[in-house]
Amino acid sequence: MSNIETVSSLGEIEALRRTVSKLKPGKHTILGSGDDSAIVATSNDRFVVSTDTMVEGNDFRIDWSSAFDLGWKAVATNISDVTAMGAKPTALVVALMVPKNTEITWLEEFANGLQAAIDVLAPDAEIVGGDLASANQVVVSVTAFGDLEGREAKTRSGAKVGDILAVAGTLGQAACGLALLFSEDRDAISAYDNWVDVQKRPNPPIGAGILAVEATSMMDISDGLAMDANRIATASGVRLDIDRQALDGYCAVLDDVASRIGQSSLDWVVFGGEDHSLLATFPSDAKLPRGFKKIGSVSAGEGVYLDGKPLANNGWDSISALAELNLDK
Repeated sequence: MSNIETVSSLGEIEALRRTVSKLKPGKHTILGSGDDSAIVATSNDRFVVSTDTMVEGNDFRIDWSSAFDLGWKAVATNISDVTAMGAKPTALVVALMVPKNTEITWLEEFANGLQAAIDVLAPDAEIVGGDLASANQVVVSVTAFGDLEGREAKTRSGAKVGDILAVAGTLGQAACGLALLFSEDRDAISAYDNWVDVQKRPNPPIGAGILAVEATSMMDISDGLAMDANRIATASGVRLDIDRQALDGYCAVLDDVASRIGQSSLDWVVFGGEDHSLLATFPSDAKLPRGFKKIGSVSAGEGVYLDGKPLANNGWDSISALAELNLDK
């Protein structure tokens, strides 16, 4: 008989105990994992909360991403949404569904990934609870909380005519990494592993979001620059004009890879998702916070334009990704 411990052989209580033991407490937690709900302190009576779900076969593939990768990405993608509101991440709740024959070491590595991402991206935050259940595939659902610390929340609807349009973080690198994985070119994947790592372990600019106190609007770029810029334009009732030349630097670092696998670096930068960078607007006389780069401006009208030409509202769509990217194969 095999001596390998699995979720099924250990049972829910012991599996959870072993997993939770990998996580460290944070200073905002009054009551952590173990009760019906966690209690999290804030500096005032307002906080932000966001939730996201990753499903095996649609949002990730087990043969591409390790348990550690998935834990990291689960934290990064959710605290990026919190930071996009101008809040400081304080606590997360993680629900995990796995097949019954999942080895306990997989869960422990998943927890290690969760904690590693917190240590790097939001060291004051904590996993304060969650749930573990069985399913035919891996499903990760995370709810993240953030403290506004007395600041006004940043929304998508505050952009004003005359504002500066700016980005903090990477553009196109996660899409490049995904294209490399799909290429199955092992040499290329190894040679350009930095971009693959951005896809599997995104590194959102958390500090830049918290510093963006003068931003009039802000959001996480999870579905691509074009699609998320359209969301700000629509919510704010304005037109966003993107300067093509301002994107040259983002494209330049990806040009070699694009040529090698026959794709367009500009398409990755404009339409590729999952970088989890920040897109924001600032008053024209504002000094951009460290990490932000101007890529355009806000004017009267509607829609998004690249060098004066309408930019299609295309990008990453997780609902249709399974069919488009053949993740079921």
